Amino acid sequence: MKYSVVFAIFLVCVIYPQQVFGAIGNLFNVVMPLILGAAMAYCVNLLCRQLEKWFWPHTKQKWLAGLRRPIVLVVSIILILLIISGVLRLVIPQFVDAISGFFKALPSTINDVNQWLTKFDQSTAITKKLASSQFDWTSIQSKVMKYLQVGASGVFSSTVSIFSGLTKGLMNFILAFIFSIYLIMGKEKIGRTLDRLMLAFLPEKFVTKTHYVLRETNQVFSSFIAGQVLEGFILGTLCMLGMLLFRFPDAVSVGALMGVTALIPMIGAWIGGTVGFVLIAVTSPIKAVFFIVYILILQQVEGNLIYPRVVGTSIGLPGILVLAAITIGSGLGGIVGMLLGVPVAATIYRLVKNELLRREGGAKRLETGA
Repeated sequence: MKYSVVFAIFLVCVIYPQQVFGAIGNLFNVVMPLILGAAMAYCVNLLCRQLEKWFWPHTKQKWLAGLRRPIVLVVSIILILLIISGVLRLVIPQFVDAISGFFKALPSTINDVNQWLTKFDQSTAITKKLASSQFDWTSIQSKVMKYLQVGASGVFSSTVSIFSGLTKGLMNFILAFIFSIYLIMGKEKIGRTLDRLMLAFLPEKFVTKTHYVLRETNQVFSSFIAGQVLEGFILGTLCMLGMLLFRFPDAVSVGALMGVTALIPMIGAWIGGTVGFVLIAVTSPIKAVFFIVYILILQQVEGNLIYPRVVGTSIGLPGILVLAAITIGSGLGGIVGMLLGVPVAATIYRLVKNELLRREGGAKRLETGA
């Protein structure tokens, strides 16, 4: 009977592939807030578990034990918001000032370039044209803003689509946030309910193996997140110390941004480096060029030494497999694949390794006659 059902499903997928995959895509979009909420709950729960060890873990008072989870959840959310807002307060004001200073300094910079060109070669047509040109900076700025607006309209077809997209994204985030709170608050009860359902409808051997796989997956993913945070802290600290050593401006702001963006594997350093280049270029273009050289070197050290060792050690995955997982994951799923490639590969590696050790142990026992 079960083979007939599997064969029927296979035939439907072969005959109506567009309809089947379209329905799967629509279902995925519908449940996306729940998936996002589950991911948020998992990450926040890692911090909650650590804080629960500090908030009266051995209390005998039921009312106090009942308050521990809500208090820990609120404290965790406040800590995360403080970290994010602190980094934004460091970076955004300086970034806005840098852009504003860039537009203010641009006319005098162009005039200086014109004078320099005129001084060395007034005979060339290009130099004469630049020297005689009158720049209307108000018009230039308006044209730049118009170009940006046209580019934005190319990405978002109309103001209505922009508003609807932002509204949908905001609603999905709110739903995901509420769902994550419910998951964290009732995780024990939800776990017991799922166990009862599995034991009632599935073979006990299958349930045991499922628990084993989920336990190993949880250990790998929690270690991966902890290693990712540690790697971000190391990268941000190295960036800040290097900028202070070479006397680059905005060292603290750029270092903090590099540490946060490093949570995105491999490409996070480039995101922080781009913002850092803009901040430094306004003050000193020469230093901005040297900063790019420094970031290139730091990126090579981070990608080939720090990341494979720190993250790979935390999840028990060899460095070469970390790089392979990132490469394959990014090729299959972009940034999402890059984020999930390493922990998924580490989970498979651990399961295969444990099974190999189990079978080798059984083989050795057969050889010894034990």
